[in-house]
Amino acid sequence: MRVLIADKVPEKSIAALKHTGHRVVAENCSGDQLQEALTAQKTQALVVRSTKVTRKMIQHASSLELIVRAGAGYDSIDLETASEYGVFVANCPGKNASAVAELAIGLMISLDRQIPDNVIDARAGKWMKSKYAKAKGLKGRVLGIVGMGTIGQFVAQMAQGIGLRVVAWSRSLTPESAEAFGVEYADSPVDVAAQSDIVSLHVAATQATFHLADQDFFAAMKPGTFFINTTRGSVVDESALLTALDKHEIRAALDVFADEPSYKAGALTTHLHKHPSVYLTHHIGASTFQAQEATGDEAVRVINMYANTGVVPNCVNIAVQSSATHLITVRHLDKVGVLARVLDLVRKCNLNVQEMENQVFAGSVNAAVARIRVVGKPPAELSGLLKDIQDVLAVSEIKL
Repeated sequence: MRVLIADKVPEKSIAALKHTGHRVVAENCSGDQLQEALTAQKTQALVVRSTKVTRKMIQHASSLELIVRAGAGYDSIDLETASEYGVFVANCPGKNASAVAELAIGLMISLDRQIPDNVIDARAGKWMKSKYAKAKGLKGRVLGIVGMGTIGQFVAQMAQGIGLRVVAWSRSLTPESAEAFGVEYADSPVDVAAQSDIVSLHVAATQATFHLADQDFFAAMKPGTFFINTTRGSVVDESALLTALDKHEIRAALDVFADEPSYKAGALTTHLHKHPSVYLTHHIGASTFQAQEATGDEAVRVINMYANTGVVPNCVNIAVQSSATHLITVRHLDKVGVLARVLDLVRKCNLNVQEMENQVFAGSVNAAVARIRVVGKPPAELSGLLKDIQDVLAVSEIKL
């Protein structure tokens, strides 16, 4: 395949792709440059990390078949347009989980010990020991985790290791699974906020989690609560956060925020970066060599699997459940033209094929079974017409 890598990935991942026969071009590009490269290289597979993939890029990249996000999130890719143009989108979930968890724990400690402010004053030649010798300490305090996926689980384990008590909520978390993780079960994100001294977000950025941390969420927090966000800026209502910072003595450490710059280096104009109660980092949660190597390896696996089998691991834009209404099963001899005649009849009956698979049986005279999921009610005569096709052995039909 022709692979374009638009963000920095480990050299060993590039070498692995080349070793398996792919033609690889690695260009650190975004925006118009990326769009031009996609067209000029006739790219079939695109690998990105932080670079945004827009509707216009996908529309003009007629050869593009697969986009791999070398990371867990994929909100930087226009998923709707990719689906519209039949482009697979895959991610590399869980490969950077420990790196993000490490940063989250580091931010908690930084807030408690005011490490960044300590360093800034020391570098400015100011000795202010009395100001900074007032940390409460983390041991015995309550950490609330919103989202108990792989990252949330890592955070819970690390937090317990330094003596924090963990309360958690997640869409899929039950009291039983919470007990298995060694955490206390909370009924809702607001319940987590109300119980905790520190709150850390670890949910995916979806429509369901947009502004999950809203006015009610922050209002439930006790004065002096630490708020950590290493997931995505869209999960937080920043107006509500600013109110909480100013009126409720909340302190925050954010690795992500709304309207984050798309460029690698340049001006930072967010309204949060100068707030005295906010520590802001550069969206570096997944930026360790360990995490980058792991996600690079996974991106290689996704591309190789697709190139060799047509299957896309970790695909995020394939419908979990299609709108098919009926399943037609056709058992037939594995000969040229049989399925073509079957599908021609299905078309003539004005049935839309949603999904189809064809499996061949072992043996010297091979038979096969085709399972065709369609939208629309098959006419009564279809089964008989299919059975009349030469080399069709049997036909069955069920309503889904």
